Amino acid sequence: MVYRIRLAYHGCTNRPFFHIVVLKHIMPRNYPPVEQIGTYDPMPNNHNEKLVAVNFERLKYWMAEGAYLTKPVAQLLGLSGFLPVHPMSYVQARRKRMEAEKKASEAESSETQNSEET
Repeated sequence: MVYRIRLAYHGCTNRPFFHIVVLKHIMPRNYPPVEQIGTYDPMPNNHNEKLVAVNFERLKYWMAEGAYLTKPVAQLLGLSGFLPVHPMSYVQARRKRMEAEKKASEAESSETQNSEET
């Protein structure tokens, strides 16, 4: 049987919360899991941290059994240091960096125009 390690949504409107679960590959997202091996809270707390808790022993067991990781779970585990960093993490970081640079340059150019007018 093919298993997947994936995120199962367990939150409410405007407050997402995910369980990291093991499911058979054909089951829907929130189907009762074979096993829950962790949690992920994507909302930043007071210290601007997104909390992830994973039982790495059970994760190793399921990976040894041949369970596949979904892309979001692979990215989380790459950022945690358990796996190599997922390539999409680098792509997303570069896109955010370029967007921030663009906003900064636009803000700088608008300040320059405002100061020239006065």
